[in-house]
Amino acid sequence: MSAPSPVGCRVLLFTGKGGVGKTTAAAATALRAADSGLSTLVMSTDAAHSLGDAFERSLDGQPRTVAANLWAQQLDATERLEETWGDVQEYLRELFGWAGVDGVEAEELAVLPGLEEIFALSDIRGHADSGAFDVVVVDCAPTAETIRLLSLPDVLAWYMERVFPVERRLVKAVRPLLSRITTMPVAGDDVFAATRRLYERLEGVRQLLTDGDRSSIRLVVNPERLVIAEARRTATYLSLFGYRVDAVIANRLLPESVTDPWFKAWKEAHAEHLVSIEEGFAPLPVLRAELAPEELVGADRLRHFADALYGELDPTGILHRGEPLRVERRGDTTVLSLSLPFADRDELELARRDGELLVRVGPHRRAVVLPDSLRRKQVIGATMEGQRLAVTFAEQGGG
Repeated sequence: MSAPSPVGCRVLLFTGKGGVGKTTAAAATALRAADSGLSTLVMSTDAAHSLGDAFERSLDGQPRTVAANLWAQQLDATERLEETWGDVQEYLRELFGWAGVDGVEAEELAVLPGLEEIFALSDIRGHADSGAFDVVVVDCAPTAETIRLLSLPDVLAWYMERVFPVERRLVKAVRPLLSRITTMPVAGDDVFAATRRLYERLEGVRQLLTDGDRSSIRLVVNPERLVIAEARRTATYLSLFGYRVDAVIANRLLPESVTDPWFKAWKEAHAEHLVSIEEGFAPLPVLRAELAPEELVGADRLRHFADALYGELDPTGILHRGEPLRVERRGDTTVLSLSLPFADRDELELARRDGELLVRVGPHRRAVVLPDSLRRKQVIGATMEGQRLAVTFAEQGGG
């Protein structure tokens, strides 16, 4: 029997382009962990739920037993929405109603896009900290949605630290005046308190998912050029936000036993793409899974898949340790380096603002909070060193 991590519940997130087999990989990993004696929960944040299909069970918003030591859940954010967002939602309904929006439309507009994803995140943290599970496995939405999901804590943190205090002071100052000259609803302290609670929940999630001793992300790919290209971009964006990828799963490889000449070109393409995956994602381990002759549903087939995928490896182990962010002294300078695998120099933008380094890669931007030792220093250079962005700092007037 395996022992749970001494630092707490292990969290594994599986993501990839839609249709690559991430649900199968997540379900099989969870089942193998449960078979080893670990209390395991596998949950889906994908709106197009297929986790229940993998286990041939009907699932809902509550964890349901699907095997010994294994529970499964397909998230339903409705209850969490009322619990955390209810005060804000009520204020927005009043505001839209005051503006003349129909009641039904106001109700719909009061639920902001992306809220379901936020509550999916908070559920991950809740289960991981509950003490009920040794392992939590997450079948994430396709990569674009996953990146948006995992960037939410950073985005909300930026808002809470800059806009929120100013906005709250402003509302307190003008509330008495507005109440005398207009009937427009003005946000009260309960609205700000609800927003603060949401922020605190998400900040806890970010701390959990960027903790390399507890959480890892595994990218699932097929041997296809477009799928591999998207996975490379995903690896870059995950690193930008401080998330650790510990393995790549190359799924649906043509078996060696297939010798029919009709498949010759297909097999050669697979072999070429597999080399591209192994060389391109190094030093990450690449786990291989062959194309199955039958649909991978049910516990027996999932176990067979997991056996082939992991062999003697512990599926809950940390398969690779990397450092998304590192600070080191180099002579009279200090270098902050950020892991950005596959980043294109032309897509990179840097800016400095007060105690932050603003890094943009493609459509995603992160405000990296600088440690105190760097806040009073100036940036004197930046370059890509292999797969890391290295930003050099020196004392004011030096360098």
